[in-house]
Amino acid sequence: MSSVQHKFLKQKSVGVVGVPFSGGQPRAGVDLGPLKIIEFGLLDQLKELNWQVKFDGHRDYTAMKPASDPPVGKLLNARHVSAVTESVAESVSTHLKEGSLALTWVSTESGNIHGCPISFLLGIAGQINEFSWVKPCLSPDRIVYIGLRDVDAGEKKILREHGIKAFSMHEVDKYGISKVVEMAIEHISPNLSHPIHLSFDVDALDPTVAPSTGLTFREGHYICEAIHETGCLVSMDLMEVNPSLEDDNAVFQTVTIGCSLVLRFGETLL
Repeated sequence: MSSVQHKFLKQKSVGVVGVPFSGGQPRAGVDLGPLKIIEFGLLDQLKELNWQVKFDGHRDYTAMKPASDPPVGKLLNARHVSAVTESVAESVSTHLKEGSLALTWVSTESGNIHGCPISFLLGIAGQINEFSWVKPCLSPDRIVYIGLRDVDAGEKKILREHGIKAFSMHEVDKYGISKVVEMAIEHISPNLSHPIHLSFDVDALDPTVAPSTGLTFREGHYICEAIHETGCLVSMDLMEVNPSLEDDNAVFQTVTIGCSLVLRFGETLL
């Protein structure tokens, strides 16, 4: 069991927010991820690690879909995505105010909004009435990307103009994952003085360990373990756990890895 002292949590409890929703991107099946990962026993596994689990249940976000949701500029499904996102934000905020660690499953030029949260939080997305409730609350020096593989020209421009720290797979290969994570943590939480949110996209893992989605199995797990060990982790979102893959083995492997990443927040070898 873990002996980590959590600096920003009032008790060893975790709030779990499942978000079975795929309206922010075109890939079918990601909305089933939260359902499947709970089905695989994650809640009981967290309890076995002595976490007090508060599960919100799976909400029916289809009920929030408006009768008409035409594109807003390049953004697709903006009203539906906004309503769902605001609901999720309120749930996560409630857990954090209670002093619990919050876990969230969330299933650009393309018009897909699922890749745009940072732009809204930094205040660089422009004026979009449908998302006026999102207030800028992040500064560029509080963000780090690890394991970038495919960055388009527009994304590179944003990273450079705003001085956002980013480690590509080249840096991971050059320095090793341990050093990269050490540098990342020191950048966003000098001397472990700030709480940390971890956003983990399963697509970042090499396809040989997460079919249809890089980082190796061990590197992905090390990131979760090292951030948990700081005692500064307060929330995490896990994305792109897609159970509608081409075969049952791929489904089992991808969902199992999703569960395994979360369990790094309490399970140790010795």
